[in-house]
Amino acid sequence: MAKKEVKFMVTAFRDGFQSVYGARVLSKDFMPAVEAFVKAGVKYFESGGGATFQSAFFYNNENAFDVMDTFRKTVGPDVNLQTLARGVNVVGLESQPRDMIKLHAQLFKKHGITTIRNFDALNDVNNLIYSGQCIKEAGLKHQVCVTMMALPPGCEGAHDAEFYGKVLTQIKDKVDFDSVCFKDASGTTTPQVVYDTIKEARKILGKDVHIQMHSHETAGIGAIQYKAALDAGADCIDVSLAPVSGGTCSTDLIVMWHALRGTDFYFDIDIDKIREAEEVFKECMKDYFLPPESRTVEPMIPFAPMPGGALTANTQMMRDINVMNRFPEVIKAMTEVVKKGGFGTSVTPVSQFYFQQAFNNVMQGDWKKIADGYGKMVLGYFGKTPSTPDPEIVKIASEQLGLQPTTELAMDIDDRNPKKGRKAAEQALKDAGITDLSDENVFIAAACKEKGIQFLKGEAKLGIRKNTPASSDGVKATSNEVTVTVGGSSYGVKIENGKAIVDGVSYDYTIKDGIVAGAAQSAAAPASSGSATPITAGLPGTVLKILAPVGTQVQDGTTILIVEAMKMEVEIKSSASGVVKEVKVKPGDAVVAGQELAIVG
Repeated sequence: MAKKEVKFMVTAFRDGFQSVYGARVLSKDFMPAVEAFVKAGVKYFESGGGATFQSAFFYNNENAFDVMDTFRKTVGPDVNLQTLARGVNVVGLESQPRDMIKLHAQLFKKHGITTIRNFDALNDVNNLIYSGQCIKEAGLKHQVCVTMMALPPGCEGAHDAEFYGKVLTQIKDKVDFDSVCFKDASGTTTPQVVYDTIKEARKILGKDVHIQMHSHETAGIGAIQYKAALDAGADCIDVSLAPVSGGTCSTDLIVMWHALRGTDFYFDIDIDKIREAEEVFKECMKDYFLPPESRTVEPMIPFAPMPGGALTANTQMMRDINVMNRFPEVIKAMTEVVKKGGFGTSVTPVSQFYFQQAFNNVMQGDWKKIADGYGKMVLGYFGKTPSTPDPEIVKIASEQLGLQPTTELAMDIDDRNPKKGRKAAEQALKDAGITDLSDENVFIAAACKEKGIQFLKGEAKLGIRKNTPASSDGVKATSNEVTVTVGGSSYGVKIENGKAIVDGVSYDYTIKDGIVAGAAQSAAAPASSGSATPITAGLPGTVLKILAPVGTQVQDGTTILIVEAMKMEVEIKSSASGVVKEVKVKPGDAVVAGQELAIVG
């Protein structure tokens, strides 16, 4: 029997970055590695989209469209550059109207992309029809996805070969596509289900349609899944490259090359050149903080399916708000959240909905606070879940969000939403004093909202994590390092170059003798004197927007400001009627739970 060449896509510079660094990597730091892999013979890269699009603006202080242009310039005209899109969400965490879905495809074509991989986390094919049409009309290749995962033991509801076959049949009948990917972002689908699914897919699609498999090593079975996929008839697999391979990432190319030795499959690569390029890549990334959880196989993942790309993004955000010590509880809480949510695949944005709800259940009590995305999902606002959500959770979500369950198409809902679409984005830009209403700026405002506009105004803050250097003799200094324990949680703080570095993040700081007026209240919320009512933060996070500045007349329940926590926009409401006397924070400030944010009197 003749050996079969295995095609591969390198995911390191999109999915790998997301899985290890939360996509917080500067383009100037990694482009030399991209160039090295092109010289080593790599012809197919995942280069953007997904959370990487937002992270450029949120954390890297870079324009994602500029990064795409640089990527294309670096690889030349012939390399296949692929990005990731989330159906009707495209590259946002919420669904978009038709005009933004179309603009997404047009802009990505304009900025050098060849192929868009397009998935819906609920496997609702209705969410793939129009988005796929726009991709094709823009002159791009459309790789449509079936999303996969294993359910936690004891759970039943979709996610078997029969279910995936039914989804694929609907896709074949309704969607215009060039190739198909089976996408397991959590890396939990059992190898037998992978084999059975792709075997059935080959029967449905015929012998000529390109079939690709995507997985991660988070649960430790990625390489076995890939071998099962190839045995069943897959043409291509997604692989990553060290130092962003294995663990939460996809299987390393060199590992798969080794795993396939002596089999009927082979890669058409010069392995020595790939090894040399990996060394270049490691050198490029040597200064970046490597979260330890990103490099390990996590046995809990089959019980709480969390994608590699979401796991480290979430742990990075938990570090940002100093609650990383609660991470094991949040992961444990995910099982119930998945079970009661209708078994949508744990891939962005649904994985984020699961994590946000588990986070809320841990931090605020079970189902006391329904996360907006999770609530809208169980109510049907993003499409049909594979199984019916728990009726009690649907009831709680409806009551808390003030929304009724729906079966209406998400695009139809969004098309008539005055807060979404081109007109709303243009108005938001104008309100912010931005006069350049280019397609790119409009899309940034629509997909990234306030944080995108902050970037366009030059107000974005750098949020990457790099390792702090040791002293010149190789021994770490101790005089500028302290451990601060607050409320039972300990933080290592290093003072260096005029900055306070906490967990790899640099902060401005000042120190004054004595207690400055008001400073004693800045980390807590003691009662204010007189009739003044303090408005406090219920969760740690970052101030996003002030809606009621000083002098504003407010009622009990009026939203004073918006805090972002774990990619959730949390409204901080007044608990009294009166006038806003003082606002103690500004956009971009990090706040802790219980911190006094404003005074109403």
